[in-house]
Amino acid sequence: MSIHPTAIIEKSVRLAEGVSVGPYAVIRGDVSIGANSSIDAHAVIEGWTDIGEGVSIGVGSVIGNAPQDLKYAGEETRVEIGSGTVIREYVTINRGTSDRKKTSVGKNALLMSYVHIAHDCIVGDGVILSNCATLAGHVTVEKNAIIGGLTPVHQFASIGAFSFVGGASRIAKDVPPFCKVAGSPVRLAGINSVGLKRRNFSEDEIAAISQAYRILFRSKMNISQALEVLESDPIMESENVKWMVRFVRASKRGVYNR
Repeated sequence: MSIHPTAIIEKSVRLAEGVSVGPYAVIRGDVSIGANSSIDAHAVIEGWTDIGEGVSIGVGSVIGNAPQDLKYAGEETRVEIGSGTVIREYVTINRGTSDRKKTSVGKNALLMSYVHIAHDCIVGDGVILSNCATLAGHVTVEKNAIIGGLTPVHQFASIGAFSFVGGASRIAKDVPPFCKVAGSPVRLAGINSVGLKRRNFSEDEIAAISQAYRILFRSKMNISQALEVLESDPIMESENVKWMVRFVRASKRGVYNR
């Protein structure tokens, strides 16, 4: 364990073996940090915060501070960071409110510089948020999604698994799993075929996703009609297609579909 002499660490903080804390870092409150994690200079970790093993937190980041929500009255709410996640410089992650009770980031995520994750967000395993991506409150980002730099995401929006959001895209609706969106205004740009290949999806899996995409978003049917057709199609045997259908049916903000 390596603790710089200028770091300020309250007695309530629990540090596992191999944790390093840089100069002028401040760690206070009910905070637990897993083995072999590193906290860089001037970072602040506070509140009720649990950090997994092998997590890297960059210079000036602030993790676990109070949510930017006027309804918050100081109740115990949490931040959870999964093992292996990399948090770069000046990232801010607010703790939850009385709604979801926590803000969580999964395992092996990458949060680049100046990312902001607001209260009650759920960010899945393997997610990449590029520089200055901003999640408003209650946003869900499913596993292995990628969000480009300078992209704001509206509160309560959902970003589907394995999707790709182009940089500087203002996301106000839900992004379907396995798909790409980009532009101003934001539009669907096909399935995320490059990302799926990188994640070792088979040709058959990609073909099923592509066929479902054409039925849902490139036919002349509306979404309700397309869902009915798709649910009677043999490609519904694909777990990925089932995932798409569940996501679209569950959407409350509506999905990008053209």
